[in-house]
Amino acid sequence: MSGDIAPGIRQEHDPIPEDVYGSWSPSPCPGGRRVAFVSDRSGEPRVWIAEPDPVQWTPVNTPLRRVRTVSWSPDGRWLAAVTAAVGASRTEVWLLRPDGSGLHQVGGANGATAGVGAGPWRGWSAGGLLLITETAATGEATAELVEPDRGRRTRVAGGPLLALLDVSTDGRRALLRRGPRDAYRLSVADLDDGTETRVDSGSGPGCSHSGSLSSDGLVVYACTDVGRDLAALVRVDMKTALGPEVLAERPDAELDAFALSADRHVLALTWNVWGGRSALDVLDLRDQQRRRLMGLPRDVVDEGCFLPDGSGLLLTAESWADPRGVWRLELAGAATPVSSPGGATLRSSRGATPATVTRDELTGPELRYVRSVDGTMLSGWLYRPDVPAPWPTVLHLHGGPEAQERPVYNSLFQSLVGAGVAVFAPNVRGSSGFGRAFRGADDLDGRYGAIADVAACVDHLVDSGMAEPARIGCMGRSYGGYLTLAALVWHPELFAVGVDVCGMVDLQTFYTHTEPWIAAAAASKYGDPVRDAELLHDLSPIHRIDRLRAPLLVVHGADDTNVPVEEAEQVVEALAAAGVEHRYLLFEGEGHELLATHNRVTFVEATVDWVTRHLDRESG
Repeated sequence: MSGDIAPGIRQEHDPIPEDVYGSWSPSPCPGGRRVAFVSDRSGEPRVWIAEPDPVQWTPVNTPLRRVRTVSWSPDGRWLAAVTAAVGASRTEVWLLRPDGSGLHQVGGANGATAGVGAGPWRGWSAGGLLLITETAATGEATAELVEPDRGRRTRVAGGPLLALLDVSTDGRRALLRRGPRDAYRLSVADLDDGTETRVDSGSGPGCSHSGSLSSDGLVVYACTDVGRDLAALVRVDMKTALGPEVLAERPDAELDAFALSADRHVLALTWNVWGGRSALDVLDLRDQQRRRLMGLPRDVVDEGCFLPDGSGLLLTAESWADPRGVWRLELAGAATPVSSPGGATLRSSRGATPATVTRDELTGPELRYVRSVDGTMLSGWLYRPDVPAPWPTVLHLHGGPEAQERPVYNSLFQSLVGAGVAVFAPNVRGSSGFGRAFRGADDLDGRYGAIADVAACVDHLVDSGMAEPARIGCMGRSYGGYLTLAALVWHPELFAVGVDVCGMVDLQTFYTHTEPWIAAAAASKYGDPVRDAELLHDLSPIHRIDRLRAPLLVVHGADDTNVPVEEAEQVVEALAAAGVEHRYLLFEGEGHELLATHNRVTFVEATVDWVTRHLDRESG
């Protein structure tokens, strides 16, 4: 049976089934009372401002509709918004006033991609300069400081695979990150004389994911796993020859991220505790006192930043029953929602009009452990229907591969469970959250082990009596789409249905068509397209596509230049030629992620229909 190409954009927006609006990227104004954030509560991500008295949420009057992050300048006069470009998987940087006036683009034009830095002011210097890194279509990057009023630019550094992270309070030094994925290195640039000094984060393999500077820029605080397995916080004094000093580490958790207060005296440390839940510490650099913040509003927190007076934090929080929302957490421990009355709103189509979904209608996940064929221990989250096992079951494989399945709200998972299908979302080798060795275990020819992990998850589900052998499916997005295709062709006997969402089917054509900086960063994970050509050929599912038997739903964004749409077209063409049942769901105007709410709803509905229809078939 040949497949049909289904347009992915609705002309009419129906009530949203089991879907949510999310809110993220909190940034306080200098006084701390008003908060800018991003939310898709209107159907597409845009900038909103929360007012405290009276409590209200107002969209900023601007044409920007594909916003990823927003940050408020230290003087309160500007907002910097990073947006998804139209027609490509790139990002742009725009400046605008809090009332929406003065909109102008400062990065990401002419085929380039751009982003802003980090630091206490989330991409701004204390003196009000915007930290921008812009990567040209050739892959060459330039780090600059931009004066928002005059547009004057100061070049900080250049080169491939570069990011400008922070600038010291005195404006004399900048913190840079260089290198590909899993090989990041930090350096400090002297803005007076133009010299650059490498930061000694330790000896041995690993990378320094992020960092910030002291006020004078002579001390670096780094989140790093160099020379260790679990990422920790280290302090590097650039004035001495001494090695890095470990300020905070845990035997059961990786340091996910940290935020520095505006006076650069206090750090908030976000830990990814083994399995995926979060913990939050506050470390006072003046006396080295560290204490745990209790009363986190949800299981998983991220994007922490200090309020200007240091009295508390803004952060995002989410759990399996609550979508991502913006919260205020006082250092004394009290948490209050910022982006909505209760963090976020769930909506259901179980009635004639959208209504609130109660926690009792959702399914909480269970953390399970699986031993792979070579003894590697894996974990994953199981979402089970409210009926006795065994169940028709779908494996969901996350992207990255360095991403991680964590206990957060997923409308697709909840919709599948509501339709009677169990979901097992494993963290196969290559996932983050379990140490550097596990994250790198799928590099190069280690990817064969990741494919074997998927089969081991199926064996575990069947042997434990949870899944029916003839009613198991596999799906994933981005790298998870690749791994889904690989599992379907390496182990065709295991799966009755598949869903490939913007996955790579040929690693060599992926390198040919993707953005240059994405290709450069990916070589350390997948292999060099020239040196490792034979390995890439063998690991590409397209060369075993004749073994695929499961009906396959192929989903892609027409504007995706991260994993270009040519990857989906190859799959569809091959399945049509072989007479394998398939459907092609192409979303016009979308890139590597579905940003419009109605498109995400269409995707969820189509996926649930496809999976249930094929897993409901009689076995044999």
